[in-house]
Amino acid sequence: MKKSNDKIQLVRQSNGIGKYVLIGLVLSWFVVLTMLPVLGIIRETFKSGWQIFVSSLSDSASRHAFMLTFWITLGTIIVNTIFGIVLAVVLVKDHFRGKLLFEGLVDLPFAVSPVVAGFMFIILFGPNGWIGNWFEARQLKIVYAFPGMLVATLFVTLPFVAREVIPVLKEFGLHQEEAAYILGASKWQTFWKVTMPSIKWGLAYGVTLTIARSIGEFGAVLVVSGSIINKTQTATLHIHQEFTDFNYAGAFSAAVVLALISFIILTTMQCVYRRKEVG
Repeated sequence: MKKSNDKIQLVRQSNGIGKYVLIGLVLSWFVVLTMLPVLGIIRETFKSGWQIFVSSLSDSASRHAFMLTFWITLGTIIVNTIFGIVLAVVLVKDHFRGKLLFEGLVDLPFAVSPVVAGFMFIILFGPNGWIGNWFEARQLKIVYAFPGMLVATLFVTLPFVAREVIPVLKEFGLHQEEAAYILGASKWQTFWKVTMPSIKWGLAYGVTLTIARSIGEFGAVLVVSGSIINKTQTATLHIHQEFTDFNYAGAFSAAVVLALISFIILTTMQCVYRRKEVG
């Protein structure tokens, strides 16, 4: 009996040591991959003083890039929130031939490289593209302009809202909606008073993911925009331009702002996710 207890104690001690070694390895790997790069950017940004940081962000190209990013993100949120809800409702509540294939295609933006997606829109909306000729004849510019950048961002962020709302709708079921119909509620009343409250946290999480992806998008937007200074440069494209022009102060300053925005979004995502799990 004593030998058995000694063996159990020895196993517990070895497991305890192994646990702390594993935790140490995970934390070390996390610090090397995430914390050190962030600290490096912060150090390089402010080593020349706050004046360089402020002047870099006050530059017209920098201000235009962040403003353009804001408008693209706002447009993406509005369109993909509406479309994502409609898409989720159709996939959960309606039955039609080819539904399984259609549901799989929703995840296409996850599988396609953003650069490839950008070239797809060049082929479609470019001056000599399949549809581009029609727009060009009417003096409507899609590629190398704001509309093309918005469409590219809409594509890469398309699945987020739908994929967060679909599981909630499936879990919610149809019983409460059917009860609302029986009590005389219209489809719109049922949607706003029954369906929307049930999906609000899933929707909020999907919107937060959409914001994060929109702000950080690079590849697809680079291809369709041409990265024209003070015209079609988003914040990420501006950082790339400043870095390739060896203006490291400008690149690092903009990168710090994006990192701060990303941290705020990450914190918001965690809060929303917890509410989603509880609610």
